[in-house]
Amino acid sequence: MSSVGVPISRIAVPRTVQELSAGGLVVEVFEGQAFSAVIARRNRAGRLEWCLPKGHVEQGETPARAAVREIREETGIVGQVLRHLGTIDYWFSGTERRVHKTVHHYLLSALGGTLSADGDPDEEAEEARWVALDDLRELLAYPNERRIAVAAKCLLRGEP
Repeated sequence: MSSVGVPISRIAVPRTVQELSAGGLVVEVFEGQAFSAVIARRNRAGRLEWCLPKGHVEQGETPARAAVREIREETGIVGQVLRHLGTIDYWFSGTERRVHKTVHHYLLSALGGTLSADGDPDEEAEEARWVALDDLRELLAYPNERRIAVAAKCLLRGEP
């Protein structure tokens, strides 16, 4: 029996699942200044938040290839991976499961495309926008993504 009188065997324990995602910063230089494509999407509470484009790694796909695909789908920009920036992992809970999510972030150079969130097959991205790397830290909703943006900025400036 549990401390509240319910048999332990009857307490529902959410199952734990592992999720793997990839995305990152796709960078374009305009008039000597570096910009990155970011997206706006709704959080669970319905509030619009700015974040880096990212999504699930499909079966048989490498995280780097998933990052290129997800960035293209969510921003319309075709990118080429330059290097891995970092990995973020975190936990969250839904009604029926507990999720351990790992997200690989890459630095990509923009090769072409037209900035737009209209091609997002999941229709999660509501808007896509070019934002100066110097402004990302204030715009991005999540501290872990802000750290990834700072790492990219330092790397592009040749800083350790």
